[in-house]
Amino acid sequence: MLLTKYTHACVRLEDRDRRLLVDPGVWTEPAAWEGVADVLVTHEHADHFDVDHIATLLADRSLRIWGPASLAEGVAPSVAAAIQGVAPGDTFTAAGFGVTAVGGAHAETYDGLPGCDNVGFLIDGVYHPGDSYFVPDGPVEALLVPASGPWVKMAESVDFTRAVAPARAFPIHDEMSSARGNENFDGWLHRSGRTAYERIPRGASVTI
Repeated sequence: MLLTKYTHACVRLEDRDRRLLVDPGVWTEPAAWEGVADVLVTHEHADHFDVDHIATLLADRSLRIWGPASLAEGVAPSVAAAIQGVAPGDTFTAAGFGVTAVGGAHAETYDGLPGCDNVGFLIDGVYHPGDSYFVPDGPVEALLVPASGPWVKMAESVDFTRAVAPARAFPIHDEMSSARGNENFDGWLHRSGRTAYERIPRGASVTI
């Protein structure tokens, strides 16, 4: 399986002719969408869910979108019709990949906010937590660990990585940091994450 990292929290998983896109937000490159029909969205925020671009795509092609049922609230009817609501514990198949939904809530930024639904996805051994530090049961081959954002604290990202105990870890949710900030985060995860950690350059891929 090939994992390609796009801007911020978006990744694409590929295996031969199967392609699955996760969290395509407003900063996601058009190239990420090539050959994609199935999409996973962890939560409603624009850096993970580009509603306008999805509505444009739906005018010319079919998409199947899995995410919290709340994604369908207040969006265009064409987008709402493409969404299949999932809850923690649900298992399903998307683009031929086995998926389990976990977690349920967005990490707190401050004073109980944002207080929205967030489902992480376990995808054939790859764990995309969205905006959450939820630790799932069972082994994880590759963890996508959040690296920046108003709700992210580096120490909590290290603790999260240790708790999940993946074979490998790669940073996501990193568009809000400078290059020097990312280097600092990487240094801590290398030293303290207790896993094989590496940063995937934007647009590059690794084999899982």
